[in-house]
Amino acid sequence: MNMIQTTLLLAQSIPGNFWVFIYGLVLLAMLVGGILMLNFGMIWVRALTSGARVKFTELIALRLRGIPVSLIVDTRITAVKSGLVVPEANGTGRVVSIDDLSTHFLAGGNVEMVVMALINARKAGIHLDFDRACAIDLATKGTGKTVIEAVRTSVNPKVIDCPNPATGKTTIDGVAKDGIIVKAKARVTVRTNLDRFVGGATEDTVIARVGEGIVSAIGSVDSYKQVLESPELISKTVLNKALDSNTAFEIVSIDIADVDVGENVGARLQAEQAEANKLIAQAHAEVRRAAAVAVEQEMVARVAEMRSHVVEAEVQVPLAMADALRNGNLGVFDYYKLKNIQADSAMRESIAGGPPGSGAATKPAS
Repeated sequence: MNMIQTTLLLAQSIPGNFWVFIYGLVLLAMLVGGILMLNFGMIWVRALTSGARVKFTELIALRLRGIPVSLIVDTRITAVKSGLVVPEANGTGRVVSIDDLSTHFLAGGNVEMVVMALINARKAGIHLDFDRACAIDLATKGTGKTVIEAVRTSVNPKVIDCPNPATGKTTIDGVAKDGIIVKAKARVTVRTNLDRFVGGATEDTVIARVGEGIVSAIGSVDSYKQVLESPELISKTVLNKALDSNTAFEIVSIDIADVDVGENVGARLQAEQAEANKLIAQAHAEVRRAAAVAVEQEMVARVAEMRSHVVEAEVQVPLAMADALRNGNLGVFDYYKLKNIQADSAMRESIAGGPPGSGAATKPAS
């Protein structure tokens, strides 16, 4: 009784304002607790009963960072129930934490896809850790593909048409050594290589390499008949070139779906070459003809020049005769005799049918 009385006396001695303050703190704490329970109570209880216990501070931190609390907690529950662990540097592993999931979410990743991909990989016996799954998820962002698809393709290989029908081409054309075009269509079976998925080349690179290998294989055979008889020559040659190096895929097989014969491009090229050679020969002949015409014109010019010299020389004859008459070296009768001889020569030439002065008449008429 003495202690109770003492306590009552002490309580009566404390001012009334202090008790109001205490009651206010208690009410504030109850209000905050009620708000937390309304917001996070069901989520916390769900995580606790699922064996993926979380702290209220972690839930509050998620809400403050603008991360959907229910999504992260439900994803962690799925990961814990599936037994997913994050490997540590010392070789051990730990359960996927809230921080792991929230960090990947803030990086722009899809945490649900990552966890589902890890579950699929584990059930298929494929080694895939959490960090690599997150990297693959970020690498496939914006490509229309998901990390789950990458894992499923690793389990169940898919078939790629070569060439890609979306490009508008239906066959890959190669020319054999005999000049015949061979049209081939291939189907490439690939499996995702998760270790090289991040930073590895895509399907377009695989299709391009396979197409290049098919063209090279067709070009190495002596006759198109060899390809028609043994289409597997193409696939064997292409597979031996390790076309899947540095790509996100592993080539399982290359099957030649169709082989067809095209035109004789060798004969067409030879015909075009012959036509080109003919045009070149015609051009050379035209050059020689033009040169001959030029030489002919030069000879005509030279003949005309020579005739001008002859005419010039003939002009000197009358002058010389006039000078001889003046100097008395030639008599008048001698001059008339010379004229008679010229007239007789002209008559003989006209009878012989040649032009005057051509020398057609070589002997006097009888």
